[in-house]
Amino acid sequence: MTAASAPIDIRTEKLTLLARDGYPLGVNRYHAPGSALGNLLVAGGTGVPQRFYRRFAEHAARRGFNVMTIDFRGTGESRPRQLKGFEMSYLDWSEKDLPAAVDMLSQEDLPLYWVGHSFGGHAIGLLPNHDRLTACYCFGSGAGWAGWMPLAERWKIRLFWHVLMPPIVAWKGYLAWSLLGMGDDLPLGVYRDWKRWCGYPHYYFDDPGMGHVHERYAAVRTPCAFVTSRDDPWAPPQSRDAFVKGYRNAPLTLYDIEPSAGNPPIGHMGYFRSESQPFWDEALDWLLSAGNQAAGQSVSAAPR
Repeated sequence: MTAASAPIDIRTEKLTLLARDGYPLGVNRYHAPGSALGNLLVAGGTGVPQRFYRRFAEHAARRGFNVMTIDFRGTGESRPRQLKGFEMSYLDWSEKDLPAAVDMLSQEDLPLYWVGHSFGGHAIGLLPNHDRLTACYCFGSGAGWAGWMPLAERWKIRLFWHVLMPPIVAWKGYLAWSLLGMGDDLPLGVYRDWKRWCGYPHYYFDDPGMGHVHERYAAVRTPCAFVTSRDDPWAPPQSRDAFVKGYRNAPLTLYDIEPSAGNPPIGHMGYFRSESQPFWDEALDWLLSAGNQAAGQSVSAAPR
């Protein structure tokens, strides 16, 4: 690689952000060189540490965005010393943690964009301050119900929830995902909520105890794109479509990725691996287009 083609170094800061209830969260900020086009918050998947999104964050920074990644409470750099006995609700991530990041980033005089992965596409509708978001682009966000998944994955997930995980959770006191090599360990409250909601075809929209979420999602007016790969076993297009019905008043763009023959599968995690850079550029172009349209300007970028 020549000096002329060497990538621009991105200045990165490790910070502690206080959630809305004061819980300390580990975040990283990636600063765009020169004048920034906007701030961008990356809302990751359940059990996926923020370091997984580093390459995307650096790429987006080189494209002119100031980027923040975050580890939600109970995970990664926001994990307590002892996970057993740690009390929290899955909803804390979208009602206390991510809102604090939105509070911080929206104080700056720049558009605020959102890129979500899996859970990150769920969280928008539960944010108390989603009105501060300019546009959102989400990868692999689905309803979580095994019935939407391919047959082999359907049985694998049911085995996971009903056979493998209950004795491990009873033994450890939390969801010890790392024992199966599936991601970061998760607090007991996340496990309980997640398991319950994944038992419904439309996730928590079907939960009798979560009736309030319907109006909260209906209040979202932010332009949102929900993109999924046809080979995503956890969030195939039909699963995504079942979930995003909740955003009934938001301008939605739904886009299916067709995996290319001869290339590695995308699955549920490949959206943020380095070979997916073309998808990153499509996402960033779409966000800028949506932001400029909201500002009354004319830009034609959109998913290809």
